[in-house]
Amino acid sequence: MKSQRYAVVASASPTGVPQAAVVGIATTDDFEIVFDTLRTTRKARNLLTTPAVAFVVGGLLPGDERTVQYEGYATFPIGEELAHFQAAYFKVFPSGTCRMSKPGITYVRVKPTWLRFSNFNITPPLSIELTF
Repeated sequence: MKSQRYAVVASASPTGVPQAAVVGIATTDDFEIVFDTLRTTRKARNLLTTPAVAFVVGGLLPGDERTVQYEGYATFPIGEELAHFQAAYFKVFPSGTCRMSKPGITYVRVKPTWLRFSNFNITPPLSIELTF
């Protein structure tokens, strides 16, 4: 996951309609995902009301058929916790510091509940599931 900079994030609207977007991600050693967004985006508004979230990570490069399906719960960290996740995010996206002063910017931290790593680059294919 740490080799990937982008993922598709899926959330549910207040009426239960699925919505998806591509986001820039950073991954911690504990498989937590962090990304930034504006509070006015659909994904941020969705996650404030329904924190359940899913991602697809990987599978975007030609010839690289490794993916992670990921489910978890989103929070919006504050204080020292926010600083910790910002540091992880800025290691991957140093330019992200320029957006810190943007009105409405927020950081989302997702803690995993389940993930499946699949590697179809090898024969036989490998699939590993983790539950947290």
